[in-house]
Amino acid sequence: MFVGITNTPRDYAWGSTTAISGLLGTPASGSPEAELWLGTHPGSPSALTDGSGDLRGLVGELPFLLKVLAAAHPLSLQAHPTIEQAVVGFARENALGIAVDAPNRNYRDELHKPELILALSDDFRALCGFRPVTETRASLERLLQVSPGDAALSGLLARLSTDDAIRPTFEWLVSRGEGVAELVAAVVQGASRTDSPHFTLVTELHAEYPGDPGVVVSLLLNLVTLRRGEVLYLPAGNIHAYVEGLGIELMAASDNVLRGGLTPKHVDVPELLSVLDFTPVPVPYLAGISQSPGLTVFRPPVPDFELLHVTGDTVLPLRAGAIALCTEGAFTLGSFELARGESVYISADEAPVVVTGQGELFVATSRG
Repeated sequence: MFVGITNTPRDYAWGSTTAISGLLGTPASGSPEAELWLGTHPGSPSALTDGSGDLRGLVGELPFLLKVLAAAHPLSLQAHPTIEQAVVGFARENALGIAVDAPNRNYRDELHKPELILALSDDFRALCGFRPVTETRASLERLLQVSPGDAALSGLLARLSTDDAIRPTFEWLVSRGEGVAELVAAVVQGASRTDSPHFTLVTELHAEYPGDPGVVVSLLLNLVTLRRGEVLYLPAGNIHAYVEGLGIELMAASDNVLRGGLTPKHVDVPELLSVLDFTPVPVPYLAGISQSPGLTVFRPPVPDFELLHVTGDTVLPLRAGAIALCTEGAFTLGSFELARGESVYISADEAPVVVTGQGELFVATSRG
């Protein structure tokens, strides 16, 4: 079964007004277009192009959600739970009588939400995971060179003596403890007089969220600028924030988000601390596996999803239902023709799917 699907972009305020329409060749709405969802998520299930209903009604629930993401402004600092944490948290909040759609609800389902992002622009910026304390200390020492003797900066440097200090320092910051407001001001002032990608981001974040402790938290995190085609994989517990850029995002179909700053939304500090992994990590790139000249597979260490990047003739060895989106050129999948900006659901019984054409096609599926 091949079924054409479509959707309307989500108009979150941080979205670009031009990037998604420019990628897909569709008319721009004039409003922010932040995310285009392709899947069965109840928040915005894809519509069938024949007008007969939506994909959720046709196939039930898919374990993944495929998105086109276009950020013109930074998203919130956030992390997602493991399945075990989600099951416990969902039951606890149900027992407390917190409505599933309440703004102070953390767990809206019993699922984890690992995700990957593939950059479609050459300047996709993201914060992802805690970096070693030695790197943050080096940044603070540079700030002290332009603000010598600053008590707030010196105090943070003293706090961050080892990697074990990351958790208590983070907790103090996001809890807006004594002296945090003064520290944010000192970091912003120093960053405005110091040149580096991290300090440029500090000034940008402060302009968007003045006084937010997430401005300082950004110095604790890895900052990466992805080139087109590069991929990050963000597992449960990884604190991250997409800053700017256009990409293909693929995730488990969950709504569980624990926020940590750079947002006016609910921040539950104790619960956030319980799910975060404070271990310093390198930038979590995910390498692709070339399976043929026209097919590269990005396979994270979870069964919920994998992303197939198609640029030419190939065969899709699907083991489960899939969604394909054409962003360039045109392809024929089996007997189904797909042009730029169009998407299709493919049932597992169509495998293997013979693909012919040239351009760029993204296929989301699971490992069955």
